[in-house]
Amino acid sequence: MPAYIDPHIHMVSRVTDDYKRMALAGCVLVSEPAFWAGFDRSGPEGFRDYFRQLTQFERKRAAGYGIEHRCWLCINAKEAENVSLSRQVIAMIPEFLDEPGVLGIGEIGLNKNTRNEATVFLEHLDLAARRQELVLVHTPHLADKYQGTRMILDMIHDESRISPERVCIDHVEEHTIRLALHAGHWVGMTLYPVTKCTPARAADMFEMYGPERIMANSAGDWGHSDPLAVPELIFEMRRRGHDDALIRKVVFDNPLSFFAQCARFQFDVMAEASSTAGR
Repeated sequence: MPAYIDPHIHMVSRVTDDYKRMALAGCVLVSEPAFWAGFDRSGPEGFRDYFRQLTQFERKRAAGYGIEHRCWLCINAKEAENVSLSRQVIAMIPEFLDEPGVLGIGEIGLNKNTRNEATVFLEHLDLAARRQELVLVHTPHLADKYQGTRMILDMIHDESRISPERVCIDHVEEHTIRLALHAGHWVGMTLYPVTKCTPARAADMFEMYGPERIMANSAGDWGHSDPLAVPELIFEMRRRGHDDALIRKVVFDNPLSFFAQCARFQFDVMAEASSTAGR
């Protein structure tokens, strides 16, 4: 199995054995966006502890299995309905942005496409613009996805301080991928068993749109999800006859190219390739 990166997975919700399984499958780096805890937190200090967990504890837990850990910081779209709480959390984020494992602001976005969610999204974008941070965007689920994606793309377009290539629009599907790519953004396809893409659907989209500015992730979290979803995509692409160079671009080179836009990001590709070859 070639080395791969999972650019969106919530390891705080995964058992330590998942790190071992991922390492054995060839994972060398994970990127963990801030997200919902399964319940609404009672106040801003809960987020402070969560940001400490992302920037300190998870980094060490991953390293124990030879996996590099990076993260993103924000208040997620589900809790963004509370604008007062969101503003307190956004004001806290700069305390953590200079940590070496932080890639930027994310995963921000919309959940039910409400006015409050849009307000908080724009305030996250302002922070990202002022700090020159990368942005990772959550697009809504199922029935709300197309409208929410259009709203998100319009808001980003109106924020002239952020270059399109510094934004990844995640959880794209067949009806939204073209919109995001045409806007100049990176996109992420989530290999989630029920509500998002299967490996076969993701492979179809790679074949239709090509490999440029496209990544694939598991988004493994508290729900029914598979931390080995990216290797499942590798298997599907090999089954279809795609060569190793294309597969590597999709599951390794593309995430590195996006992350490399972050001034704090450092990763020794040659060392990781050598380490993986010895597994």
